[in-house]
Amino acid sequence: MNVWDVGKLVLIVATPTLIGAAIVCAPRWWGAAAGYLEARRPQPPQPIGPPIEQLAADLRRLLRLHGSLTASAAVAMRAHRLWAVEAAIAVRATEAARALDIPHREPEIPGALRRDELVSLLRALSAAGLVLPAKVGPFTSDGRLG
Repeated sequence: MNVWDVGKLVLIVATPTLIGAAIVCAPRWWGAAAGYLEARRPQPPQPIGPPIEQLAADLRRLLRLHGSLTASAAVAMRAHRLWAVEAAIAVRATEAARALDIPHREPEIPGALRRDELVSLLRALSAAGLVLPAKVGPFTSDGRLG
């Protein structure tokens, strides 16, 4: 018996085992290949925040609420709520500026914009085409009424 005969014998004995292993492992190999190809395919761009229509509606609602709070008479009761509404306006304004690619300062703490920054950001948003109320109430200088 020579090497050629031994090779044929090994091939005859091993073939059913190799075919069985290929059938059992093929789905896993196919899934791995498909996952690899899917990972290499460029992904479509994903939005980084809420739609601009929702941001604009939230800003308009918050600005109306701010106007009604500044016009109310109960100063002691509205101080904390006014500060919270101004912080929410600042958060939504920075999200809208980011969505419209308007240059602005990103605060370290969300909603922590100074009064002049917030007013200029709202004006820039309005100039970029966002429909906002014409009159915006006076903002507090540091988040507190003084």
